[in-house]
Amino acid sequence: MEHTRIAALLRREGGSEQVTVKGWVRTKRGNKNVAFIALNDGSCVSNIQVVVDLAKIGEEQLKPVTTGACIRVDGRLVASPGSGQGVEVQADSIEVYGTADPETYPLQKKGHSLEFLRDIAYLRPRTNTFGAVLRIRHAMAFAIHKYFNEHGFYYLHTPLITASDCEGAGAMFNVTTLDMDNPPRTDEGRIDYSQDFFGKPCSLTVSGQLEGELGALALGQIYTFGPTFRAENSNTPRHLAEFWMIEPEMAFYELDDNMDLAEDFLKYLIRYALDNCREDLEFMNKMWDKGLLERLQFVLDHDFVRLDYTEGIRILEESGRKFEFPCSWGCDLQSEHERYLVEEHFKRPVILINYPKEIKAFYMKQNADGKTVRAMDVLFPQIGEIIGGSEREADFGKLYARVNELGMNERELWWYLDTRRWGSAPHSGFGLGFERLLLFVTGMSNIRDVIPFPRTPKNAEF
Repeated sequence: MEHTRIAALLRREGGSEQVTVKGWVRTKRGNKNVAFIALNDGSCVSNIQVVVDLAKIGEEQLKPVTTGACIRVDGRLVASPGSGQGVEVQADSIEVYGTADPETYPLQKKGHSLEFLRDIAYLRPRTNTFGAVLRIRHAMAFAIHKYFNEHGFYYLHTPLITASDCEGAGAMFNVTTLDMDNPPRTDEGRIDYSQDFFGKPCSLTVSGQLEGELGALALGQIYTFGPTFRAENSNTPRHLAEFWMIEPEMAFYELDDNMDLAEDFLKYLIRYALDNCREDLEFMNKMWDKGLLERLQFVLDHDFVRLDYTEGIRILEESGRKFEFPCSWGCDLQSEHERYLVEEHFKRPVILINYPKEIKAFYMKQNADGKTVRAMDVLFPQIGEIIGGSEREADFGKLYARVNELGMNERELWWYLDTRRWGSAPHSGFGLGFERLLLFVTGMSNIRDVIPFPRTPKNAEF
């Protein structure tokens, strides 16, 4: 008999139906006549109760059925007389697939700190919390593809290995096959990358945006969704060295169109989570963040404020608030500034636009004032910036001048500059950090807890 997932069983009504269920034991309790096993298979946050008549299945046979063990149960699905769930399984037979020594199995029935669970990230998906987080993560990934497919976008696979630095950040991971103990050198003593696999210095990508723009200037509307890598030595609850990014790029979109898309996209994802992950969200609301469901609904219920950076700075300067990082025109806003605007001043999400060009990337479209660019950041409660984007500079002369002004290597960007020579068009796009989105949707407070195996400075376990 094929086994049935626990999520499906719990939706049925018990009528003495023969079923097979398989999963991992969360707890076992009982007396000399009957044992109760709480079984979970990862399909939902709830366990199903397995009732074992010790006259039918002996105590000796139940000895290896301890917390963490993996078992198969054949039995009858019946209405449960106890409170809490509608059905339970009365066991006819139990097969143990894998035992778990109670002396050494780390996930015994007690509360575990998130820090402890990070040390055993290979086991933490078996906990209620991480089961819920990973199911929500899946649902959000599916919803992202669903949204773009329904809106006429094409999924573009951009390279993970690149010779160009999209952000001008310099914080990139090198990719090489050279012998690091004894690399070949030029006559000047520099490393001779012409002998490397790609014949030039290469790195892991920090963004698929530049290649994404090329796709948009041919297909009209594309999106990328994949891993990106930043070699920033940032040990904060908001930074990872490897994280996933969603980056749509759209031809013929100006800044207002870009903002409309970002707002609609975020609301779609949050609505999808509320409609399809209700049990997991209610669990996270109860266990980790009592305001989670209210905050998700809050975003759906309010139009996003659209605010000029200059006006935002004025509001912050006149707020009377003493910030840890003082701000004035020309500064890059910190999380505390972003959250003040969202949570205290406007009490709704904010899209901040028209930033000073000196604090933004080279590819952003310059405004007529010569000082600002058509950038946009979407700011959310608790998170701060969740989306960063802009209208892109479509004018070859202005883009070329900016590349030179910043001392960037135009030879590495020849192909990108060429798109402005031949059939350039107004176009825009943005980047959404997938894990930042998941922090907001799950209510977790540390970004290491919304990705299965976090990569952070000094940590590449599992």
